[in-house]
Amino acid sequence: MAAVKTVSEVRAHGGVQGVYSHASTATGTEMTFSVFVPDHAEGETLPVLWFLSGLTCTQANVTEKGEFRAACAAHRVILVAPDTSPRGEGVADDPDGAYDFGLGAGFYVDATEAPFAEHYRMWTYVTEELPALIGETFAADMGRQGIMGHSMGGHGALTIGLTFPDRFAGVSAFAPIVAPSQVPWGVKALGGYLGGDRAAWRRHDAVAQIEDGARVPALLVDQGDADNFLAEQLRPELLRAACEEAGIDLTLRMQPGYDHSYYFISTFMADHVAWHAQRLRLRSPA
Repeated sequence: MAAVKTVSEVRAHGGVQGVYSHASTATGTEMTFSVFVPDHAEGETLPVLWFLSGLTCTQANVTEKGEFRAACAAHRVILVAPDTSPRGEGVADDPDGAYDFGLGAGFYVDATEAPFAEHYRMWTYVTEELPALIGETFAADMGRQGIMGHSMGGHGALTIGLTFPDRFAGVSAFAPIVAPSQVPWGVKALGGYLGGDRAAWRRHDAVAQIEDGARVPALLVDQGDADNFLAEQLRPELLRAACEEAGIDLTLRMQPGYDHSYYFISTFMADHVAWHAQRLRLRSPA
């Protein structure tokens, strides 16, 4: 496994906030990620909470603006934030330079279409390679994990959580793209990365996964009702209907006056960390 390089480490909230990089075999590029580790006793391991970011973001957005460290330190939970796409020389981008496809918009899938298939393997990176690296490098109890995300990253958190229900004690999201097969962002991304066969899209569409039998005990979703993307791209009512039909305990909180930004995310981040921490405590340490 490739060596982890330390980009930076700083003391914060009784822990260490680090930014790291490594040569990824999944993407064939150098990948950067951030990890906050609360103080702990020698030999002790802590549960892990993943945060997947949205369109145009890197790991830096939540690291710098997410306001999660105090809550993670209080609940003694590690937070890991990966990048949102491969980057670097030779990595394909949207030919028109659009923000919603290509660099910064990996959509947490393994692309099968040229020229993206060579590097855009974010599903494998986030579900296999990076977890193995975290477990090997940090004081992480990989038997106790939770996952959350924002927008495109909310889509990733939902689809990964629904695919691996035994791995994650909790799944939550901020303003997620819940049904990418039915909205412009998702149709563009899934078509561009996976091709025109819509049947192949269903494992990367949370509503479709639930319709096809995927289950988790509960979901927490916060959504601002002043979000500019709410009606066209996010459509939380589709997730509500799917969860009602499937008997999934969905807590969907429509937050009055909040938009799509990190002002919204940071306001409710401590709630999500606490929600996950409760479920992580119920799962016995490995």
